[in-house]
Formats: sequence, structure tokens, C-alpha cells
Amino acid sequence: MILIFFGPPGAGKGTQASLISKIYSIPHLSTGDILRSIISQQDETSTKLKKIMNSGQLISDEILNEIVSKRINEKDCLNGFILDGYPRTKDQALFLDSILENKKIKIDKIIDIKLSEKTIMSRILSRSNIENRGDDKELVIKTRIHKYISETKPVSEYFLTRYPDSFKVIDGDQEIEKINHDILKLLKNE
Repeated sequence: MILIFFGPPGAGKGTQASLISKIYSIPHLSTGDILRSIISQQDETSTKLKKIMNSGQLISDEILNEIVSKRINEKDCLNGFILDGYPRTKDQALFLDSILENKKIKIDKIIDIKLSEKTIMSRILSRSNIENRGDDKELVIKTRIHKYISETKPVSEYFLTRYPDSFKVIDGDQEIEKINHDILKLLKNE
């Protein structure tokens, strides 16, 4: 089973992907986790990534595409995987499509978790207080929401057009358990 999770910051993509990963015994591939894992290694790639990230630059599509391509070719991904945080750009989406087509693999579901800006603000500020994260200030959150709308939202719209039968929208203005229930219901009604 191949799943892609979309949604704005605070939508609970990581939480839901992690829950679904355990239920279906498939890896949850978060680009953030993958990058942190690579950076913790002492090799040429980790040095290159550290340099890019320490300079405040974003990791290029080319590098991310290569990293994700390698990761989905690992043995634990043979029965499927969940992508969370990738693809974020149209080039990444096109690259992913070409990889999956070459492997003759189809995306089973694309799950777009929708929620209001008010809920996004509330969730991230609450998480920030619990986790003592200083980077989750109101202005930063609004910037992240704007970035999602301008950069990543068009990618989810691309997938909606490309895979209309697989693209499903979930109401994110609900409790975690209810969102999870709705996602599982979609997956079981395959």
C-alpha cells in the first residue's frame, strides 16, 4: 500500500501517518526524519546536507528526490510506504510519478487533511507550549501556512487531477481518533 499525506502545518499528517504505519506494518517516510537520519551519519552526504541546512538554504528537489528514491528502494518498502512531507513541489511530484511508473507501482490513496487556519494556529501554539518550542510563534505559523498554500497546495491539486479516484479529503477539525477512524474507513473501502 502506497499512501501520501497532505495537509497544512498542524494538520496531524505525522501523527496519522505514524498510526497508519503501525496498523498496516509499512514504513512512515517523513522527509524530516530521513534527513535527520542522514545528517547523523558521518559521510559525504551528511556533510553536504549539514552545510546546506546550516546556511539556512532549503534542500534542493534534486537532492531530496535522490534521497527519497534510495529510501523507497529499501527492503522494508517492498510492501508499501507512507510519504509525509514529500512531494512538496511539482518537480518532486513529477519525479515521484516517474519512479513509481518505472517500478509499475500505483499510489493507493492520497489523503489531504483539511482544517481551518484558526485550528492550525491553536494546535501549533498548543504543541509549542507543551514541547517548549520557541520557533512556533504566531507570525512564523502564518508564514508556514502561506508557504503551504503557495507551494505545496498546488502539488495536492496536481494529484487530485492526476489521481481523482485515489484522492481523498479528510476533515482535520476533529479529534485525532476521529481523523484516524475516517482514514481507516477510507483505506478499508478500497
